[in-house]
Amino acid sequence: MENWPTSHDRVLAQRNAEGWMFLIEAARDLRTTGAIAPSSGALARLLTDPVQDQGMRSLNVLEAGAGTGSVTRTLIPRLSPGSRLDIVEANARFASRLRRLVRTHPRLVGHGERVRVHHALVEQLETGRPYDVIVSGLPFTNFAPAQVETIMSRYMELLHPGGTLTYFAYRGTRYARALTASRAEARRHRAVEEVLAAYQRRYAVGRWTVWGNLPPANVWQLRRPLSASAPAALNTTAGVAQ
Repeated sequence: MENWPTSHDRVLAQRNAEGWMFLIEAARDLRTTGAIAPSSGALARLLTDPVQDQGMRSLNVLEAGAGTGSVTRTLIPRLSPGSRLDIVEANARFASRLRRLVRTHPRLVGHGERVRVHHALVEQLETGRPYDVIVSGLPFTNFAPAQVETIMSRYMELLHPGGTLTYFAYRGTRYARALTASRAEARRHRAVEEVLAAYQRRYAVGRWTVWGNLPPANVWQLRRPLSASAPAALNTTAGVAQ
């Protein structure tokens, strides 16, 4: 217990540093950063639940758009022995921070080769292996509809049959854009939502709302079918996370 205040202060300092880094990167390019604050613990847990749900089975996991690593820090302890994690991040400063996180994470001491950080666009990622779980933190509503289609299609290609994709979308962004953005920007936003809705109709197996995030977010879970048969029905009882 004597070390708790020091550890607690260290965690708070880390969170504050992440927050400032997000604000700085958002000021540089909000389109690709996509947020003004790191993901909350509740959001990170929901996004990474499919990894924990697999139990002790060794997995190939991909995290895309990891930012400063707020989800990565939740994900790493949930990896079972023998699992591999690829992290892809397009922002060079975030990628550098993620490499430092991997080098210093206590759960990876002596096993750092299990986790690799790629400074690249996810649609250009080539690792030569399919994935059991993909965790996406990409800001889809900031992208062009064609790019979102390319990324979602690539995700499905990268997944094993039966593999799971989780991603989130901030609540209320359509209404905010309608009030503050140009008509062209509002049309682009609606078109992106239509692309995502098509994938949700075909592949979604669950959706939850995280109110304890800035801003609140919906978490979607999609699954690549085991065969060419019809996709599983969506679990329409939406969960709520604080």
